[in-house]
Amino acid sequence: MITEAMQTAMHGLFPSLIVTCGLDGTPNATVISQVYYVDETHVAMSHQFFNKTYKNVRENPYVEAIISSAELRRCWTLGLRYDRSETDGPMFDDMDMQIEAIASMTGMSGIFKLRVADIYEVESVEQLARAEAA
Repeated sequence: MITEAMQTAMHGLFPSLIVTCGLDGTPNATVISQVYYVDETHVAMSHQFFNKTYKNVRENPYVEAIISSAELRRCWTLGLRYDRSETDGPMFDDMDMQIEAIASMTGMSGIFKLRVADIYEVESVEQLARAEAA
């Protein structure tokens, strides 16, 4: 489901938006530096500071994410379902390294520390309408 074109939106050059919902129906939206490509049917997101998001996902595993590629001028909405969490291993180490690289580019090196990588199954993908230049 995740195409090569979509992977360009997952390099952390342009922040992504994730939306969760608690059991009581209250939505929570937050910006995240990176949606990490795991394979064509899975993505990962870091759990660093997002306690409300973390709580919501544990209560209701369905998440919407919007990823954007500035170079392609395209956005996609991903319908995701929480699958599992990882706290070590090659993927975790790669995510940690990429988060540190993003942080260093924004002058925030050493501030972000990956605690948990949440893995999500991609259940749907929708390309949003592309705005054409006038």
